[in-house]
Amino acid sequence: MKEEKQEEKKKTNKKFVFIFGTLIIVGLAYGIFKYIHSQAHETTDDAQVEMNMNPIIPRVAGYVTKVYVKDNDYVKKGDTLLVIDDKDFVVRVEDAKAALAGAEGSFAVSKADVGSAEAGVSVSDANVQSAGGNIETARIRLNRAESDYNRYKILYDKRSITKQQFEQIEATYLEAKNQVSILKEQQRASQYQRSVSQARSSVSGKQTDVAAANINRAKASLAAAELNLSYTVITAATDGQVSKVSVQPGQLVQPGQSLFYIINSSEIWVVANFKETQLDKMVVGQKVSLGVDAYPDTEFVGEVSSFSPATGARFSLLPPDNATGNFVKTIQRLPVKIIMTKDNDAEKLKKLRPGMNVEVDVHLK
Repeated sequence: MKEEKQEEKKKTNKKFVFIFGTLIIVGLAYGIFKYIHSQAHETTDDAQVEMNMNPIIPRVAGYVTKVYVKDNDYVKKGDTLLVIDDKDFVVRVEDAKAALAGAEGSFAVSKADVGSAEAGVSVSDANVQSAGGNIETARIRLNRAESDYNRYKILYDKRSITKQQFEQIEATYLEAKNQVSILKEQQRASQYQRSVSQARSSVSGKQTDVAAANINRAKASLAAAELNLSYTVITAATDGQVSKVSVQPGQLVQPGQSLFYIINSSEIWVVANFKETQLDKMVVGQKVSLGVDAYPDTEFVGEVSSFSPATGARFSLLPPDNATGNFVKTIQRLPVKIIMTKDNDAEKLKKLRPGMNVEVDVHLK
């Protein structure tokens, strides 16, 4: 009996030694493999799939009249997503058109006043020139009449002519003299009229400038009204898939309010948060192996595209401040952008969604 028990103990000890030795060998092999792997790879499981998420934001306030999309619908760029009640905006456009018509009418009247004033200036100039010519002619006649008067006066004093002849010559002289005075007054009146017409032309010109400015203002108001009217129809800015649509007909929306998103799957990348101690050998362009948790049997391929300018903690709402006496050093993580290469299957890429967890393996060599 004792011999049998000793044989059983020996067999048990041999099995234990074998299993223990096997575990040690496996552990050493795994440790050596991980060490060798770590010399040429940097890995992290703190990574997510990212895509462009375009928010649908109205530019004008109003009540929604119709929604054309449902949750998870696929849309093309330019497709109508929803419509806002446009009655108020149509009224504003009509009001702006009426204001523009009024401004154009005022401009036409001002333009006509300018033309009338300029015509008045031209007429006054012609009258001034005509008066000048008439004055010169009258002066010639006056000089002649004055010479005749002086000569006839000498003859009259000598009793060589009759009094009637002298009075005729004197009347002719006085008439010529009065005619010169009348023409000078007419010239001064024409000059005054020209000054008035010039002042009116200047005022009308300024009124025309104001009217032209009012037209430009009215055109700008009309353009703004038409632009706001166009904003009542909200369209897709890009191709993609619609997220959950949380807006319903009859709902009041405000400018800047985010209604839902369009996920644009044309560009896919991964943001991996590596520890700062892992970045020493990482550079842009290195190959990356990606394993998405949702599809464990599929391996995706990418490359390092860029490094964040700051750690993730610096972009948080309340970044940590270590300028205190109880400072505790914490390893920080830096976001690294990894883009998908053309080696990936396009159909498999379509299955990816933003926020999916990814295991990242960067090939350092």
